[in-house]
Amino acid sequence: MEDEIELKTAPADFRFPTTNQTRHCFTRYIEFHRCTSAKGEDSNECERFAKYYRALCPGEWVDKWNEQRETGTFPGPL
Repeated sequence: MEDEIELKTAPADFRFPTTNQTRHCFTRYIEFHRCTSAKGEDSNECERFAKYYRALCPGEWVDKWNEQRETGTFPGPL
């Protein structure tokens, strides 16, 4: 018998009622990094935000934002 794989995505968020999820993606990315800054890199409390932004954001965007954070040019409030 094969193991079942359970797929999940970020839950609906009333702050983002439209189908365009760009802002939702960006907000979840910022929330994750704010959480890790406040609670530490190894905090399990931040993992849900990581799951959300990874489900919503294209990998290319995340790669670019990570590079921008490393160089100090990230446009968002962290």
